[in-house]
Amino acid sequence: MPEPEYSPAEIMTIAAARRLRNGTVCFVGIGLPSAAANLARLTHAPDVVLIYESGTIGAKPDVLPLSIGDGELAETADTVVSVPEIFRYWLQGGRVDVGFLGAAQIDKFGNINTTVIGGTYDAPRTRLPGAGGAPEIATAAKEVAIILKHSKRAFVEELDFVTSSGYFENSNGNSAARVHGRGPTTVISDLGIIASDAATRELVLTAVHPGVTTEQVKAATGWTLRIAPHVDITPAPTAAELAALRDLHARTTAAHGGAASSE
Repeated sequence: MPEPEYSPAEIMTIAAARRLRNGTVCFVGIGLPSAAANLARLTHAPDVVLIYESGTIGAKPDVLPLSIGDGELAETADTVVSVPEIFRYWLQGGRVDVGFLGAAQIDKFGNINTTVIGGTYDAPRTRLPGAGGAPEIATAAKEVAIILKHSKRAFVEELDFVTSSGYFENSNGNSAARVHGRGPTTVISDLGIIASDAATRELVLTAVHPGVTTEQVKAATGWTLRIAPHVDITPAPTAAELAALRDLHARTTAAHGGAASSE
């Protein structure tokens, strides 16, 4: 029986969803992270606890939310608490297992930019949504997964603006220590999976999606990408995973006209 056809965006979302284990407490960003986290909930991880920045805990939306203030999140949550409680008690208190974030730019140490592209902060070429809770999630979650499409415009040698810190050199030239979690452990793109090296904290290519070569990933990266000694091939999406993801997007399109689509 032939494998089902799928798009690069679909395998990226599915590969990201597979990172979530059942019962995980996950702080979710809007967009691609929300699609991946909710796909995990609809497939192999029904008891994953999804937390959104607006204070919703255990959200189970039927469609992808337009924003953290989408009523769908509060209506389907186990409980809703204040924003200070979400950050101070849950996130900074060490109760979040995984933070799922998106980005416009990322560098080789997992620092990300969601603020401005080009120009200056006051007069950028493009102004992005900004930080929101991402800086806190990036530093306080036990580990962080970042999801974004792979290109030299996104995977850059130097960020136009550091919104959320991964690992960076301090004034003495040493890698700055992290106080809370393990930081950005995994980056999932539409070409493969990149993991943080435990010793150097530099991102290293560890897996490619079916049909993708390591040379393609290197060519789409703005720095000299390190390659693991053994590069795995991501398992292709199953028919069940694709059906669940496509149904989720279809329901979202019907409800919001595609405004919340992550593809």
